[in-house]
Amino acid sequence: MELNLQRPLLFFDIESTGLNIATDGIIEISFVKALPGVAEPQVKTWKIKPWDYSQRKQIPITPGAAAVNGVKDEDLKDCPRFIEVLPEIAEWLKDSDLAGFNSAKFDLPLLAEEIERARAYCEERAFRPESREKAQAMLACIEGIDLHEKKMVDVQSIYHHLEPRNLRAAYRFYCGGKDFENAHTAEADTMATYEVLKAQLDRYAEPDEYREEVLKNDVGALSKIGARSQAVDYAGRLFYNDAGEAVISFGKHKGKTAREVYLTEPSYFSWIANGEFTLDTKRQFARLKEQFDREKAERRKAPASEEALRDLADKWNGRLF
Repeated sequence: MELNLQRPLLFFDIESTGLNIATDGIIEISFVKALPGVAEPQVKTWKIKPWDYSQRKQIPITPGAAAVNGVKDEDLKDCPRFIEVLPEIAEWLKDSDLAGFNSAKFDLPLLAEEIERARAYCEERAFRPESREKAQAMLACIEGIDLHEKKMVDVQSIYHHLEPRNLRAAYRFYCGGKDFENAHTAEADTMATYEVLKAQLDRYAEPDEYREEVLKNDVGALSKIGARSQAVDYAGRLFYNDAGEAVISFGKHKGKTAREVYLTEPSYFSWIANGEFTLDTKRQFARLKEQFDREKAERRKAPASEEALRDLADKWNGRLF
């Protein structure tokens, strides 16, 4: 079954130097872009030299990651850094929803982290005359990317929701009983994920005697299966409560709204900004602080209500009631 798309759906897979989102980097990223009304998807893969912008050196691949993806540090020494291919990546991301296999838990947060690293580097370079123009152009490119606004279809979540297993087993189960070639390369994994989702739509189009649930051929519905819809940041340090307020999920302020902490301990936001948190977490806390700062400024500008004026008059008149 072909995908029922209203806008492009971008399948992606990442190979990395390791599993620590805050410190590891992307070494390979592959996109498979399914377009509405187009039978064949577009495919693009980048090999990337993982880069530490503050230390100005290549991030080494951990032994565990190298054992899985077979990539060595020297294989990447002549590859572009992520920031150098970011404009092209931004074009592929533009106007697309996202899909991947287990991507909501690792690939998507790591992609967001790489973008935030590039943003931080460009913001610092924008103050230097020799690099201001290039840095500002890159920042304009980055501002057009908001991964949080995109629908995310996690094919693994659908798979585990209906047939709990892994990508290789999913491909065998849905796509003819054979393994796909070159597993654990980004492009092979991404193409397999694309084929699995289409096969899932075929398999679960109608209920059967064991399962009443059907799979709706709609990106919005697919993206909700297994999604962490209440998370504000990818690391889960903030989540939305039923009232739509951002709530802190850890530490001494666990269970308190970010707004409450802003009013009682505003320095907490500076502690987050300088702490060992992912850049995406820091950005979401900073975004909330900016929102609260604006609301505070607007309240100061607003004319006092009649009730507030009466209370103030009573205070100066010495009246208690």
